[in-house]
Amino acid sequence: MRRRVFVRGLAATGAALAVPVPLARAASGSAGAASAAGSWQVVPAPAGRPAAHLVSVAATGPDRAWAVGEQGLNGAISGTPISLTWDGSAWTANDVSHLAYQGALRGVAAAPDGEAHAVGTDSAGHGQLLTWDGTTWRETPFPGRGETGTAVTDVTVGPDGRFWVSGRHGGRAGLLHGRGAKWRWCPPLPDAAAPTPTGVHVTPGGEVWVFGDVIARWDGAWTVIPRLLGVRASVRGLLPVAHDDIWLVGYGYGVGGPPGKPPGVMLQRYDGTQWNYVAAPFSVGMLTDIVGDSAGRPDLICGWDFWDDKRAHYLRWNGTTWVSERGPVTASTVLPEAITAVPGQAGGYWSVGTTSSSPLPPAQLHIERYL
Repeated sequence: MRRRVFVRGLAATGAALAVPVPLARAASGSAGAASAAGSWQVVPAPAGRPAAHLVSVAATGPDRAWAVGEQGLNGAISGTPISLTWDGSAWTANDVSHLAYQGALRGVAAAPDGEAHAVGTDSAGHGQLLTWDGTTWRETPFPGRGETGTAVTDVTVGPDGRFWVSGRHGGRAGLLHGRGAKWRWCPPLPDAAAPTPTGVHVTPGGEVWVFGDVIARWDGAWTVIPRLLGVRASVRGLLPVAHDDIWLVGYGYGVGGPPGKPPGVMLQRYDGTQWNYVAAPFSVGMLTDIVGDSAGRPDLICGWDFWDDKRAHYLRWNGTTWVSERGPVTASTVLPEAITAVPGQAGGYWSVGTTSSSPLPPAQLHIERYL
């Protein structure tokens, strides 16, 4: 996942924030520990220019992965792109100084053959589509690039090796797809007023979904799913298991916040007719990404627990419910923003994010690995 999720207006630690009643402490881990053979470990990350955070991660195997984000962010002042690559032993910062714009890289995806693409947005709001050349990212032309009314927000890759990009073209919400240097837009969503989707997901069966303030499926035609999000809610991840079984994660502030009030986690499930709220093991904080297993079934969620923010809070599906699984205790806040499975490494995952809940220095990059 992919988009900026720093919590504006909050102190860097939960202890520094006055929490208004009725936000009561959730019983951390009350659902029990997930049954898993491995453990989460902090992996050293190169220092970025504070404030720095990673918002998306992709892997093609145990010895190859990419992570992207933004550094030098200071409140509402945009930073510059940051990109890391994993070679099997260490994460290394890539030279992206030739991407001469302020802004962020917001999504990354990679195919098994090593082709990789990233998307970003500059401070003027123009979308950037990038291709990995083996050493760094290079700008790639696409229809509508640089035009008003065109935006790219996230990228993923399907089982056939095609890449899909959520965004906007000609002032309409939609999907860009292709690979290499060949890209084209699908017909836009039928509602001309549909908001720009912030994320895109492809199922193991090849179905393409966009999500955010609009949730829709593309299979040659658009099917829009009605939403039940709540007040001041943000969708961070979507996992369509079937047309009548869809999971959604995010967070919301409700009426009256922010500032001064932490968000509440949002976990919902669609049954083909309506969305239903699902109780999570913790309630105050954020759920920031969700991944399925190789068959597309529920697998793992990452999140930030306001009451226990010195370690990442993961939720693992045990076949019946979501149960807590924790990252290692650290000296700073841990806000995981994206998660991905590692192909070729059974049960392996990467989780990336930042060391602060606020988009202000000295927030730094944070990476964890499950082995």
